[in-house]
Amino acid sequence: MTATTPTTTAEATPTTVAEAVPSPTRIARLYRDHLAAGRAVLGTVLGGMVETASEGAWVFTQDGRRYLDFGGYGVFILGHRHPAVTAAVHRQVDTHPLASRVFLEPVAARAAEALAAHTPDGLDRVHFVNSGAEATEAALKLARAHGHTALVSAAGGYHGKTLGALSATANPTYQRPFEPLLPDTTVVPYGDAGALAETLALLGERACVIVEPVQGEGGVRIPPPGYLAEVGRLCAAHGAFLVVDEIQTGLGRLGSWWGLDGERVRPDALLVGKSLSGGVVPVAAMVATDKAYHPFSRDPYLHTSTFAASPIACAAALAAVETLDREDAVSRARAIGLRLLHGVRAVCAPYLGGLVSEVRGRGLLIGLELTVEQAVGEMILELVGHGVLVNHSLNAGRVLRLTPPAVVGPDEVRLFLDALTDALRAVAARLG
Repeated sequence: MTATTPTTTAEATPTTVAEAVPSPTRIARLYRDHLAAGRAVLGTVLGGMVETASEGAWVFTQDGRRYLDFGGYGVFILGHRHPAVTAAVHRQVDTHPLASRVFLEPVAARAAEALAAHTPDGLDRVHFVNSGAEATEAALKLARAHGHTALVSAAGGYHGKTLGALSATANPTYQRPFEPLLPDTTVVPYGDAGALAETLALLGERACVIVEPVQGEGGVRIPPPGYLAEVGRLCAAHGAFLVVDEIQTGLGRLGSWWGLDGERVRPDALLVGKSLSGGVVPVAAMVATDKAYHPFSRDPYLHTSTFAASPIACAAALAAVETLDREDAVSRARAIGLRLLHGVRAVCAPYLGGLVSEVRGRGLLIGLELTVEQAVGEMILELVGHGVLVNHSLNAGRVLRLTPPAVVGPDEVRLFLDALTDALRAVAARLG
């Protein structure tokens, strides 16, 4: 089955852009010659589609097809090109997209205020960066400025692939080619507070603990109730520095503003990204307590980046936070997520114990764990053929991951569930 052709929103697809795009064959050759040969192969396997436009929950390709985007790696909580965010970015481009970095700049200040107003109490210091990995790097450096040099992360966790962040991303596939990484690192089982307690008893105040409320790339792993609260208690008891990575889970993805909401824990640093972009301009942030942030606050040149806190990125961040609040997108994510999780479980029920091992999720972060890794690739191909985009999980090869936007309606949910039904049937028949 091929992807559906555009209807109403597709008419907004800029045909002039599509006409100006080289052929898929030439695009693939350019990828091979100048970007990545492996990426060219992957694109060809997925049908050689060339995406040229997007709107709401949809991505449009050069040949006029449209694809329902239930992937996007957690970026598009507001969908593609949300009008409020794009308008804010357009205004900024027309006035002052990049700053001199000599004078004070108002958009970054307003974006910091808006973000801090929605973080847990006490997390008031905002350090804008350009990506989630940079947010991790900032937190690790801040911890080291306080003497917390022993890094503790969780098995299956994902925090980025720059050198420091990769040291916390406990996956040998990505680590081994770049070793040696940061020294003095320890990996503990995710969700096991007892194992963390034993580690902190040895490391004491030297420890910097980094953890996700729900592991996204780890395969949508949800810890036991109270786990984060216990992590916070243990860090406080041992004087450890606590970093909670909400790059994927924050800003409504889990059906709450933050994954740590209700956990009675206040980290030293909170990592924000993906949804902060509004789906328009890449931006991320590390948000810290006043005490934790003191080294960076005292010396503004201690950790800097030329493009961090640029007016154009902060315009997107400000509009994203305001739009999430104004449109009550967090509550929408919770309600849609509950309906979608129920629907996915119902569709998968006939295959439990066969093709499907488990379905789990929270809000609009849902994982389908399959019994064999090959089935994930097969499912992705089938769903693409039915006009739906989803993601695999980098640290969990058997988990198909769904991160749809909070702007999907009932018709789009039904379309997805129909596509999932057909894809499961086809893959189950093929793999026996």
